[in-house]
Amino acid sequence: MLSNKILCFGEILMRVQANSGVFMSKKENLVNIYPGGSELNVAVKLAKLGLNASILSALPNNLISERIINLLKDECVDTSKLMYKNGNLGMYFLLSNNGLSNGDVVYDRSYSSFSQLRTQEINWDLVFEDVCWFHFSALTISLSQDLAEVCEEAVTEAHKRGIPISVDLNYRSKLWQYGKEPLEVMPNFIQYVNVIMGNVWASNKMLNTSLNNIITESSDKDDMLAIANQSAAEIFEKYPLCMHVANTYRFMKHEKHNRFFGTYHNREVNVFSETFESYQLVDRIGSGDSFMAGLIYSIYKGFDSQLIVDFSTQCGFDKLFIAGDF
Repeated sequence: MLSNKILCFGEILMRVQANSGVFMSKKENLVNIYPGGSELNVAVKLAKLGLNASILSALPNNLISERIINLLKDECVDTSKLMYKNGNLGMYFLLSNNGLSNGDVVYDRSYSSFSQLRTQEINWDLVFEDVCWFHFSALTISLSQDLAEVCEEAVTEAHKRGIPISVDLNYRSKLWQYGKEPLEVMPNFIQYVNVIMGNVWASNKMLNTSLNNIITESSDKDDMLAIANQSAAEIFEKYPLCMHVANTYRFMKHEKHNRFFGTYHNREVNVFSETFESYQLVDRIGSGDSFMAGLIYSIYKGFDSQLIVDFSTQCGFDKLFIAGDF
């Protein structure tokens, strides 16, 4: 059995996307379908970068799952830790044609196989026996109290074994619907985390870090960097196990535009990337996940601070020109 796997834990989803920017119109009814999900996107990118990546999730036992698994094997992602459970495959409907973020996503995840996971049913000794890194995201915690408890079990079991832990502070307001606010839940997870990626808005929402100024596309970059530095400093003060923090700044003027740069922070330095800008992007979905994968890869490989942020940002920006989640 191959060892030193980077294990990503989260729900595998199917994206149903409008083919031409129009969803269920009278004149046209064409969609594209892509497999994905934040944690799976990270695993696929890590495998493409040459690392030994594995995905832990739950799927229904049907032909669609079989096709997804075969695709992941083609991408060199280890699927040996996948579980079959009753339920559906989680889905989301993207009503635009390239991943705009202004309320055009509809989720269908409530009765998925992944949503049926419960504590004490996963053999963590078996799951973690060949794992050198564990990655999860706030998306799983946002879905239900049951899944938050499963994720807490996973994080504490990884911590007990001395496995480095990373998290993406993905925030989706539509998913937090079970009576808990992120700030009530997330700090309990972050106490075990060594690498945090997100943005200053998500950190403010989930970890109560400072966000004193309103940031817009026209804000001065120095002001944006100062806020990122302050946010990271507060995280390091509150969470002693955290050694790395990274943030993305992504802005758009219209559906084909994206302005993209990243910041990286450890307990000694704060650095930032150059700003990348494009007016001809293909697909926004997964760019943050590619940044996350680049961050894991560059820390795992021991890159210096500036190369960490440069490599991660390049990974995220490159994804804008690739259709699909990964």
